[in-house]
Amino acid sequence: MSDSYDIIVIGAASAGMPAAIYSHRFGLKTLIIGAEVGGLLNESHKVENYPGFIGIPGRELMTKFKEHVESFGIEIKQEWVKSIEKDGDAFTVTTGSGTYDAKSVVLTLGSKHRHLGIPGEEEFSSKGVSFCPTCDAAFFKNAPVAVIGGGDGAASAASLLAEHASKVYVIVRKDHMRAEPINLKKMEENEKIEILYNTAPVEFVGENALTGIKLNNPYDGKDVLPVEGAFIMIGSDPQTEMAAKLGVKLDERKEIIIDGHSRTNVPLIYAAGDAANRPFKQTITGAAEGVAAAFSAFEDVRKAEIEKR
Repeated sequence: MSDSYDIIVIGAASAGMPAAIYSHRFGLKTLIIGAEVGGLLNESHKVENYPGFIGIPGRELMTKFKEHVESFGIEIKQEWVKSIEKDGDAFTVTTGSGTYDAKSVVLTLGSKHRHLGIPGEEEFSSKGVSFCPTCDAAFFKNAPVAVIGGGDGAASAASLLAEHASKVYVIVRKDHMRAEPINLKKMEENEKIEILYNTAPVEFVGENALTGIKLNNPYDGKDVLPVEGAFIMIGSDPQTEMAAKLGVKLDERKEIIIDGHSRTNVPLIYAAGDAANRPFKQTITGAAEGVAAAFSAFEDVRKAEIEKR
């Protein structure tokens, strides 16, 4: 027989854990299921815009979230969700170890790294090509590296890598960066960092490991930029395939459409965080959306219970 809950939160990161904290406070029997506590935020070298912490590594911040969750006795099952199905008045969530029933579901499905899709990207993955500066920066001590991207992630990666590498090239396909002014200023003031505007990578080259990046716009008269590491920081794509199977509406970017209360078009299914269609995706906004989802679930679950009486 399946374990039964008032609410199951899918995802154990900066949106899912606050949702669980508040659903527990509202008196709902709560379970979190997520493959990795913290998600992509674990890869953030330093979070500088979350209130209460002037600067804190992403993994450490997520550890504090987890400690808060566990202080309430809320269980976190660290495993992949295989499927979610509507079963009468409830939802059945299936994982590798069992099934769980819930009256409501909060989807905090997060996102996955976006790939360039150019030759050599897969071949040199973990052989010079990386998506995680926090994980791999130390492997490139006194070596030249490149960061590909024009947003905040690229700017933060460049500043971190400059602490280890001999030189950091930032490859930006447009004539400007979209990074926050404070992060752009840090880059421009760092002598190790050089920004290559109006430039895009077309191929990663090397033999047993990465030795360079072929560019569409020659640098210093050469088509290949000699680097030993390349960090792809071009954003992420929402992981919403599971939501679509439930009939949840997605927008043109395949993000889950939610209203101002984190409700989706499917009753008793809510969404929050990077997979939701909100323009400003930050740790603090994801947490707020998770809280809104918990409150909406509380209202809707209790209303449904009253109507059954």
